[in-house]
Amino acid sequence: MATTWFITGASRGLGLELVTQLLRRGDNVAATTRSLERLVSSLDTVDVDRLLPLEIDLADERQVQDAVTATRGHFGGLDVVVNNAGYGHLAAVEEVTDQDARAMFDVQVFGVWNVVRAVLPGFRESRGGHIINVSSVLGLTSFPGWGLYCAGKFALEGLTESLAAEVAEFGIKVNLIEPGYMRTDFLRPVSLGLSQSTAIDAYLGIHEMIEAHKRMPGTQLGDPVKAAEAVIAVADSGQAPLHQLLGSDSVTFAEARVQALQSDIRDGRELAVTTDITAA
Repeated sequence: MATTWFITGASRGLGLELVTQLLRRGDNVAATTRSLERLVSSLDTVDVDRLLPLEIDLADERQVQDAVTATRGHFGGLDVVVNNAGYGHLAAVEEVTDQDARAMFDVQVFGVWNVVRAVLPGFRESRGGHIINVSSVLGLTSFPGWGLYCAGKFALEGLTESLAAEVAEFGIKVNLIEPGYMRTDFLRPVSLGLSQSTAIDAYLGIHEMIEAHKRMPGTQLGDPVKAAEAVIAVADSGQAPLHQLLGSDSVTFAEARVQALQSDIRDGRELAVTTDITAA
């Protein structure tokens, strides 16, 4: 029996590759995008009989709810949700505008929350289902210039960890996917936000880093085809850890973060324990 998937951010990058592979293997796919034309034209070599393309704004709770309802009505059910929609943003924290920050959180946090609220009642009723949230290794660690993107992904990680613990008793599986750099459009202008109008000359080092990243497309280590295969394997097996890293660079960054955190805990322990209330 074909598995039914609901995938956000489906017209580019990992999302598009995931939709392509799933359709080729005969699964049902509801694919959300802000551009149906781009999605459909990108799938012109794939049999789209099992595709339900949905043009929605993930920040609009009603649109998301209607999309999930349409998916269940069209395919007769829903098995796996992949919250993949997102984009990059490079700027110093001081350069990020309020509008920049709210737009990022609308997609990476509130959009995911809308999807989760929409699918959980049906999953709880059926005592099953699988939610896969595509984060990043930058949801585990951070670098200068990535503050806004990391803030969104750190929030997604916290949301997902709580969610996983809350719904386990209903037989619902939850996973985080944490890729490193992948050879997609992620660092190209179509998928990258920049706070150029509010750039501050004092952050020269950040601006040099941004320019280096803009030259990076085509040299990233991660293969989106293999990454999509890995996401499908996570869903098929149901046995992946909550935090599933993708890419050797992701593993390296995560291991360094764990070591740094352990060092902070060790170095801060003496002061930490002094703040307990002393027994009378």
